[in-house]
Amino acid sequence: STLSSSSAASDVYKRQTITYPTLMEIDFGAIQVLGDALWRNGIKRPLICTDKGVVDCGVFDMVRSVLPNEITPTVFDGTPGNPTEKAVREALALYKENDCDGIIAIGGGSSIDLGKGVALTASHDGPINDWSAMNGGKDKIGKAPPIIAIPTTAGTGSEVGGGSVLITDDGHKVVVVSSNLIPKMAICDPELTLSLPKHLTAATGMDAMAHCIEAYLTNAINPPAAAIGLDGLERVVTYLKRAVDDGNDRDARWNMMMAASEGAMAFAKGLGSVHSMSHAVGANDKLGAHHGTLNAVFLPTVLRFNADHVGNKYEQLRRAMGLADNADISDWISEYNQTLGLPENLGAMGVTADMVPGLATHCMTDACHFANPKRPTVEEYEKMFIEAIG
Repeated sequence: STLSSSSAASDVYKRQTITYPTLMEIDFGAIQVLGDALWRNGIKRPLICTDKGVVDCGVFDMVRSVLPNEITPTVFDGTPGNPTEKAVREALALYKENDCDGIIAIGGGSSIDLGKGVALTASHDGPINDWSAMNGGKDKIGKAPPIIAIPTTAGTGSEVGGGSVLITDDGHKVVVVSSNLIPKMAICDPELTLSLPKHLTAATGMDAMAHCIEAYLTNAINPPAAAIGLDGLERVVTYLKRAVDDGNDRDARWNMMMAASEGAMAFAKGLGSVHSMSHAVGANDKLGAHHGTLNAVFLPTVLRFNADHVGNKYEQLRRAMGLADNADISDWISEYNQTLGLPENLGAMGVTADMVPGLATHCMTDACHFANPKRPTVEEYEKMFIEAIG
């Protein structure tokens, strides 16, 4: 359905199309449906996109063990922490060489995003930037090979979305978005997250929080997405610390996996400057900064910037987070980051003041920049980066 925006909404959002097409299976033991998912989507020769961490910890073997005997998989386990166009090409070469007919993406957002990149380049010619959101890719991307997504972290939500964030050959992080890149099925088995280390549990969980908060704050009119975002936020605040403290807390792991998927469903409304800033830093391969950790560090700074541009939305955020009416959300998140063992500021992650002008410029061409409640200027981005460096 299509809903007309109110006069208070940004001129950018004249209407909002509401679609949630991913078939999602969530529960302990959900990977048992993988064979059926492959059969339903006509996949007999899948390319499995994953990373060495997933292979080394044994999670890959858990998934591989449920593949039907008649399935002939090819494995690409070279997904980098921030997926690149180069890695996509390497995986695509395997896809073509083995005449693959679909993709199984196993891992965090990086592996799932890389899988989407392979699906795109297997069916569309030209460099990835030609298909980015900034270059109109959303309306140009056509049919692509089917993807089955199996998340092993609870944060990105890429398993239920059509977006992929990739570093192009020229060193920019770009967003590729299309309904044709949405996985045909998301198999969300919290069992696969039990071995996730504390620091990754924390970082990916804060990624989910950032999605829920930023999506809720955009000007887009999409009440279902807004409600889903608030529900996801409440789950993160309730269960993330429990999952970090005790990785075998099955109730916490289930709820965090749901919160992660809800965060991605919510950002049907768009995201904002937290992600623009994270993408800018994440494009620097020398830093190797984790996306979820960056989101956690940037959230307090961007929330302060947005405070005067979102009406009474912070009141609803406080209610979802269980905070007092006069609580400072930015201060609360900064303190929460510390209880989770995350870096105190951007400086602790290796970002220095001399990098700021280039980072601020990168933000201005990031797709998420355009959905922030108030679009920052280059100078305002520079001030936020300096504040976040600490």
